[in-house]
Amino acid sequence: MNHDMTFFGKKVCFIGAHPDDIELGCGALISHIAKQTEVCCVTLSDNQKNPTLKNVVEEHYRSMKVLGVPEKKVIVGKFETRRFPEFRQEILEYLIELNRNFHPEIVFVHTKADLHQDHATITDEALRAFRGTTVLGYDVIRSSYGFFPNFLVEVTEEDVEKKIASLSEYHTYDSKYYFDPALTRATLIRHGALAERKFAEGFDILRIIGAFGCVA
Repeated sequence: MNHDMTFFGKKVCFIGAHPDDIELGCGALISHIAKQTEVCCVTLSDNQKNPTLKNVVEEHYRSMKVLGVPEKKVIVGKFETRRFPEFRQEILEYLIELNRNFHPEIVFVHTKADLHQDHATITDEALRAFRGTTVLGYDVIRSSYGFFPNFLVEVTEEDVEKKIASLSEYHTYDSKYYFDPALTRATLIRHGALAERKFAEGFDILRIIGAFGCVA
């Protein structure tokens, strides 16, 4: 079996708009790398202006713990949900400060195919804030249109189960179709099929920074 490329970052940052976004888009990959690299997960809105979502922040912390990310590496901001475009400049400055403090080698944000205004704002501003850094886009299935993964990362069955387990911490969303374990597994199988592997997490390429070298 071909392994055409191995990629690695000592520091990897995952950025999402709302609690659950990162796990939905990247949970299996986070499980796969959490023991071997420094991971920072940043969610910009705590969703607490919606009384029906009062538990999602604690659910988010528990979900991340399942994936192997300690609470000290999970940051939850206070930007107001659905109003991110109004605070574009503040979000840019927030992400610039994040880059200055954490200085990640790889950043994961929402795909450009995402229609949600908060998701789209984060992606646009992240590409400005993290200039000179590799940026990959993840899919949140309920709000994307036309997403096709062109960067496929092999994950294990254990990673798949960890992703499913992490999403099960969100009891707030028990009735949501996109939290169905069968859908999560099917998506990872489908991306695995595209990569000719058993399971894979899929991303689109927003920016790749690399150097070509030959082994002597």
